[in-house]
This record gives sequence, structure tokens and C-alpha cells, in this order.
Amino acid sequence: MLGGARWLTLEVKYLDRARSFYESALDLSVASTSENRVAFEVGNGELRLQAPGRVPRGGLHTHYAMTVSRSSYDDWYDRLADRFDLREHQFGDTRSLYCYDTEGNCVELGERERRGSAVGDIFEIVLEVEDLPSAVAFYERLGFDVVDRGANRKRVRLTTGEVDIELWEPHLGLADARGGVHVDWAIAARDPSAVSDRVAADALNIEETAAGVRIRDPDGHSLTLA
Repeated sequence: MLGGARWLTLEVKYLDRARSFYESALDLSVASTSENRVAFEVGNGELRLQAPGRVPRGGLHTHYAMTVSRSSYDDWYDRLADRFDLREHQFGDTRSLYCYDTEGNCVELGERERRGSAVGDIFEIVLEVEDLPSAVAFYERLGFDVVDRGANRKRVRLTTGEVDIELWEPHLGLADARGGVHVDWAIAARDPSAVSDRVAADALNIEETAAGVRIRDPDGHSLTLA
């Protein structure tokens, strides 16, 4: 019943500077703009940059990942290595590179079997949580499945099959990344109302919006089922 990421919103202090990073470093195309927001096309979804003020606010120091094709990965590494202090990690037979944007968000580009050289879908978002077992139970009730538990007992990875989340207790992960706080994001859902009913007793708030059903989880993250 749950699908891929529709959007991820990052709160940025300097909108023009952050926009320049994503346009010049990652070649992202602008989907829409307003006075306080810029949205970029990323695969089938959007990456949104938002100035402080609007609620939900958008995530701070968020670690998230987008896809690049296997055939273009080395080119992306060489291109970004000229400008940034890159980190790289091997996951089985796939590689990921890590750099930081102008606002302290850790951007991961992970190689996948896909066509083209452009940056594609958001496939992972890391959320910082206060109580890991409770947060895992909340997202399991929503329909996410646990696929990995960190050896340090500070993180758990869950998936819808199309997008993963990692729930982290406060700590530094790969590339010294941190989980995002008050993250605003959205995923596809076949029946948003039925899904949100599963967590009605524990969510801080649930409301109908023009975009879908928005759930505020116990750690203050906003997830819209669209």
C-alpha cells in the first residue's frame, strides 16, 4: 500500500546559496519556485528547499540518498571530487559517495541499475528519533518493513519496497552524517486514510491537506501520504 518518495523538504537559511549548490553541483532541474521555496525534479519526485517560516518546516542536517546510474557513477565521483571532500562506501556490489550541501545536509549518491546520467529518485531518508524501539513500531504499523538493524543498536532500516528510511538515535553515522530533525517528506499511498488510521492513537497530529493525509510522528517528523 506504500510506494516511493514523492518529495523531501529541506529547510535552508540561505535559499539562493542552496539553490546554486543543487543546480551547479548536481545539475538538478527546477520544477517550481516561489518567494520562499524552490523545488527540483529528482526522478519521479521532488527535492524541495524552503526558507524558515512555513510549517511543516523541512528537515535540518538531513542525511538522504538519491540514485545515479552505474555507468555514470565514476563520472559523478570525479566531478564532485574537484569541489568537495568526498567520502565513499561500498555496500555489497554497489557504491555510494557522500558530500555536504551548503546547509549541512549529507547528500548521498548511490549507484543503481538505471538509464541516463542524471541524478534520480530519492531512495533513502534518515530520521533522528528519541526512542528507537517506539519509532520502529510506529513505522511498522504504517506499513514499513524492517530490513536491517545496526550492530551498534542505534539505527534500524525499514522499507516500503521503493524507498527506505533509517531511524537513528542521535549519533554520527557514515561520513559523519546525522539524522534529520523535523523532516517533511511524502510517499505514495494507495489508501492514505486507511494507512493513517493505523497510527491515529500515537501520532501527534493527522490532518487532511490538498496534497494528501499528513501525519506528524512522535518525534515531530511530518509524513504526507499522497
